[in-house]
Amino acid sequence: MRSIITEGAKETQKFAADLAKKLIRKKSNKALILALEGELGSGKTTFINGFSKVFSIREKILSPTFVLIHKHEIADSQFKILYHIDAYRLNLEKDLLKLGIEKIFANPKNIVLIEWADRVKKAIPKNAIWLHFDHLEKEKRKITIK
Repeated sequence: MRSIITEGAKETQKFAADLAKKLIRKKSNKALILALEGELGSGKTTFINGFSKVFSIREKILSPTFVLIHKHEIADSQFKILYHIDAYRLNLEKDLLKLGIEKIFANPKNIVLIEWADRVKKAIPKNAIWLHFDHLEKEKRKITIK
């Protein structure tokens, strides 16, 4: 496990962008999956905004709490689609599976970022990278890569 402390949204986004640049160099025969967990307001969506900037995604990234999943096209990368999933409203892993997630997880051209992943832990593949977010102070966050 490795942890980092960020002192504000810009540092959280920079950390996310740096991590994205490292992860996209790794080859895999499945999707790149990041499972994010942590309390409300701990920086998960801020992290996703920083991560997505590496792929020149122009839309503002918002939590898809009411639609569950957002799909963003990626240009000029070995990856083609970034999926942003918010599992906050899901109670069971089978609810995530109903979204056709297994097919999304299997495609190596996909990046999948899942907020509140701990709510559907059993449905998340073993190759996922888990990040835990802690809200330490007003702007200070602790991000732990498991």
